[in-house]
Amino acid sequence: MKAAVYEGPRTVTVKDVPDAKIEHPCDIIVKITSTNICGSDLHMYEGRTDFETGRTLGHENLGQVVEVGPAVSKVKVGEYVVLPFNIACGFCKQCEQGLTNYCLTMQPEPTLAGAAYGFADMGPYQGGQAELLRVPYGDFNALRLGEDAAERQVDYVMLADIFPTGYHATEMADVKPGDQTIVYGAGPVGLMAAYSAVLRGAGRVWIADHHPDRLRVAEGIGVIPIDTTKENPVEVVKEATLGLGADNGCECVGYQAHDPQGHEDASLALNGLIDSVRFTGDIGVVGVFLPEDPGGAEAQGDLEAHGKVPIDFGLMWFKGQKIGTGQAPVKRYNRALRDLIAGGKAEPSFIVSHELSLDEAPSAYEHFDARDDGWTKVVLHPNGNP
Repeated sequence: MKAAVYEGPRTVTVKDVPDAKIEHPCDIIVKITSTNICGSDLHMYEGRTDFETGRTLGHENLGQVVEVGPAVSKVKVGEYVVLPFNIACGFCKQCEQGLTNYCLTMQPEPTLAGAAYGFADMGPYQGGQAELLRVPYGDFNALRLGEDAAERQVDYVMLADIFPTGYHATEMADVKPGDQTIVYGAGPVGLMAAYSAVLRGAGRVWIADHHPDRLRVAEGIGVIPIDTTKENPVEVVKEATLGLGADNGCECVGYQAHDPQGHEDASLALNGLIDSVRFTGDIGVVGVFLPEDPGGAEAQGDLEAHGKVPIDFGLMWFKGQKIGTGQAPVKRYNRALRDLIAGGKAEPSFIVSHELSLDEAPSAYEHFDARDDGWTKVVLHPNGNP
């Protein structure tokens, strides 16, 4: 089968690899029809993680079931399914609490938790930017889709990661009807967080970024854009809130946050949020931060290379704020969000700028990594256009 394979920093090739196959009685095999390039893939693409060469990328996956293991009883061949990027067992201590993002069974390293498709330090599993994907514990991990799955898959594939992740940011930030919410980062996850805040009934939502194309997309869903090349988000929000700040906020940038001039500062968005959010407000952090960043010493310094970020903790403590962090437990949200899509209440595909074939993956990575104008979200179709 064909797959998009990581060959080293900024090098992805599409090549033939062994077909995915059943390895455990609970496995299913999915023919991938839609798979996204995620901003998190860029951390690996840029060589900022210890992702192994020769592995297939891709953790945002949707497709049609073509084979099931002998222990699979719910999922049927022919069904369309979307797959949480979290690979979970469903029966460990973490999964029993709904924390499928920190599954203990599927992570082979006993001192760690959490597993994912084609992702650094999250198990040995191959990614789904390929024609076929092996899905462990298919009955638990696969979310079955309805009759509109094939024609609306560019909406439904967002359930694999970024829509639930954006929603998770608003959940940790405790966004309520009528709230005023500030989102830092207008990449795909930031746009999904802003969209989720709107869906949750926030009265006013701002989003801060320095990419005009992303800000235009945000404006199209009723979100107030803040161009950080022209305005200070803290000042904008405080001026609009009698100096108090937003009720809550979402960090959707992560450890490679940088200013409009390209200077990296992992604390930039975090500290902006601490200043932007009012006393006793809540902040949800879904931007990726890592305990080790191989490229961090050169880009920022030795502290950041070891995951140490100089946040304004004194101000955060003084303001009595709460911060929630971590990857999203996708299964906590994906069923409800699926039903919003099915009912016509949500259309997360508004962020998609490009639908391409798998063979175009190398070029797509190059453009997406360069943040070229108009490249807001890429969907690959390994088995032909939907």
